[in-house]
Amino acid sequence: MHLSILSIHLVRILMVSLIASALVACSPKQSFKNVDITGSKAFGTDFSLLDPDGKVRTLADFKGKAVVVFFGYTQCPDVCPTTLTEMQQVMTLLGPQADKVQVLFVTVDPERDSASILKQYVPAFDSRFLGLRPADEVALEKVAKDFKIYYKRVPGMTPGSYTMDHTAGSYAFDPLGQLRLYIKHAQGAETLAQDLKELLK
Repeated sequence: MHLSILSIHLVRILMVSLIASALVACSPKQSFKNVDITGSKAFGTDFSLLDPDGKVRTLADFKGKAVVVFFGYTQCPDVCPTTLTEMQQVMTLLGPQADKVQVLFVTVDPERDSASILKQYVPAFDSRFLGLRPADEVALEKVAKDFKIYYKRVPGMTPGSYTMDHTAGSYAFDPLGQLRLYIKHAQGAETLAQDLKELLK
């Protein structure tokens, strides 16, 4: 009797193990080329910023899409246009899936990047791209702190000719609104397109 009960117990353990193995096999871990920060509590998980029409936008507005968030400014001479050009190439590589991706350009220079400038500059790279701006310096400080973004004004020859040092990486959220990736700068459109396809699965 004791042996029989032990056998039944072992069979149950084996069955549970097999079921667990099957579930793991059905839910393979996603593999990314960029830095996987899934589940991290160290970075921002939302934002509240103004679009060029003055409407407050949050992450919830883009639910159902993979969202790529990049911080920069329109007078940036190198990193920003390079990143936006790369993202435009990514959209081309994604084909029909590009409609499930939203690229957001958040300015760290709202003093010069007015709503009208963002409305012209950002969609010039791709009409689906959207420029966002903080309402004021306090809002800029908050979103920068939430996303661990570095920015600093560097004086120029005249008061209006300053430049902005800033973080060059981007962030990607999955269609459920979960922060998933830290995207390294200038890695190539193919690599990023591959990661976004993974997020869209």
